[in-house]
Amino acid sequence: MFEFELLATDGAARAGIFHTPHGALHTPVFAPVGTQATVKSLTPRQLQELRASLVLANTYHLYLRPGSQLVRDLGGLHEFMQWPGPILTDSGGFQIFSLRDISKVDADGVTFRSHIDGSKHRFTPEHCIAVQNDLGADVIMALDECPPPHDRAHNERAMARTHAWAVRCHAAHSNPQQALFGIAQGGIFPDLRAESARCIGALDLPGCAIGGLSVGESKADMHAMLDVVLPLLPHHKPRYLMGVGSPEDLVNGVLRGVDIFDCVLPTRMARNHTALTRTGRLNLRNRSFATERTPLAAECDCYCCLHFSRAYLRHLCIADEILASVLLSIHNLHLLQSLMREMRAEIQAGTFQPWAAQFLAAYKPARAQPQALASA
Repeated sequence: MFEFELLATDGAARAGIFHTPHGALHTPVFAPVGTQATVKSLTPRQLQELRASLVLANTYHLYLRPGSQLVRDLGGLHEFMQWPGPILTDSGGFQIFSLRDISKVDADGVTFRSHIDGSKHRFTPEHCIAVQNDLGADVIMALDECPPPHDRAHNERAMARTHAWAVRCHAAHSNPQQALFGIAQGGIFPDLRAESARCIGALDLPGCAIGGLSVGESKADMHAMLDVVLPLLPHHKPRYLMGVGSPEDLVNGVLRGVDIFDCVLPTRMARNHTALTRTGRLNLRNRSFATERTPLAAECDCYCCLHFSRAYLRHLCIADEILASVLLSIHNLHLLQSLMREMRAEIQAGTFQPWAAQFLAAYKPARAQPQALASA
């Protein structure tokens, strides 16, 4: 059911196909994030037109509202949100990190108060699997604890819990229509990362995820941890880097052997009036764009770039019009989907290494490091 075909490699970079009940995922692949069973400002049809193949939804948020059992009774996420392709749900583990002020973790699970109404809730590994079974995604995640990346003692405790919880999730999971992935943790500590990669990789699961990155550590630390973890994960299973999605991070991840990515960044940037391009980011509120007749990117053939000028987009941003978020989301996701297709082709042609070097040399990353992105 969840066979992973490795079609080509170029260095550590891989091109493959991951088969799911709702269609094949051609990897490397980027998943737009639909936290509340919707990718903000875009319809499912628009996502299909952008050639997105995988969408992520958030277990914690959907458990609280509208409720996982209601989603189940209405046909599961595919029917509920009218998305025909594969869906991935996270475990809620990231909310242990992002909402740690209203949650308490122990060996058996996590107790948290709803950010909506303050009500008290309990997530154990078994409950996490039951909720995701109700939601009905193709790929589901084991419950994990994502600690701050620089605290070694906390990372040691969290890693031990994550490993124990992965075993319990595996025992609780019995739906052959859903692929359960385990998550490797370990912060920025190479020995912990190596231990976690070996432990999660040894479980009999269809895929492996790497968590706890892009949560405040430096890009150099993220790359170093990927260099430790990826060679230790099973070669014949897909590798999923959670929460990473800026253009340069996608290229650097693929260079090191990542197959699956997700991130709220392209849609969040759009709502904050920022366009992603192949050379860096553009703040559309900048006065310099007020009279520019050119599109966001001359080489881009997305709906936004084919029809609208930078001047018009800046006007929408300054006027706080909803259309600004729609058009910039279309552009940003089109860029990332185009990059993934291009990287797959370069890997299969055996030319990915020079292509990646050229791309990274031309790209000017944002000055500030991205912090944790809790929702889309």
